[in-house]
Amino acid sequence: MKDLSLYHITRPSTLKEKAPLLIMFHGYGSDENDLFSFASELPEELFIISVRAPFAMQPYGNAWYAINFDEENGKWSDDEQAKTSRDLIATFIDEALANYPVNKDSVTLLGFSQGSILSYAVALTYPEKVNNIIALSGYVNSEIIPVNSNTEDYKHLNFFCSHGSVDQVIPVDWARKTPEILEKLGIKHVYHEYPVGHGVAPQNFHDFKTWLAKLV
Repeated sequence: MKDLSLYHITRPSTLKEKAPLLIMFHGYGSDENDLFSFASELPEELFIISVRAPFAMQPYGNAWYAINFDEENGKWSDDEQAKTSRDLIATFIDEALANYPVNKDSVTLLGFSQGSILSYAVALTYPEKVNNIIALSGYVNSEIIPVNSNTEDYKHLNFFCSHGSVDQVIPVDWARKTPEILEKLGIKHVYHEYPVGHGVAPQNFHDFKTWLAKLV
C-alpha cells in the first residue's frame, strides 16, 4: 500500500471486503487519537480511519486551519487553509477507497469542531464522495463551500448534527442555522442539542451511535 496524503490510524472491520467506511476528523489542537477512543464502541463491521490534521501546532496538537486573534478582527479563521484541508480530505477519501477493503457506496465522515466544519464542507463540495455525516459541535461555513443549489447532487446524503446548548467555543446560534441550510438543499438530517459545553455528552454519543448503526 502506498503512503496516503494524510497521517492516520485504523481499526479494521470484521468484514474482509466492502466494509462500510468511517473516517474521523478531530478538532483544533488535537490529533488522531482523540475521536479514535470511540472506535471500540462502534459497530464491528465498520472500517474506521482516524486522520491527523495537516497543520502542526506548537508545542503539540494539529489544526485543519489556523484560527487567529487580533484587536481589529477579533477571532477569525483562515478560510484558504480550510479550503486546502477540505480538498486534502477529498483526496484522502479516494486514496482510502483505493487502498483499503471498503465500500465506496458507504462512506461516513465523523467530525468534531473544526473536523465537523470540514466534514460539512467536504460533503457539500464533493457530495459524490460521501453518504453520511456525523457533525459534532460544528457549523456550516459558507465561505469554504461553493454555491450549488442543485438538490439532485445531495439527495443521497444523510446528516446527524449536534451541539452543546452552552458551547463556549462555537456559539449554539451558529449551529442552529444548519437545519434550515440542509432543508433548502433537500438533505435528510437530524439536529440535536445537549446541555453541555464544547464536547460530546454521553447521550450524544449514544444517539449518533444508534443513528449510525441503522445505516451500516
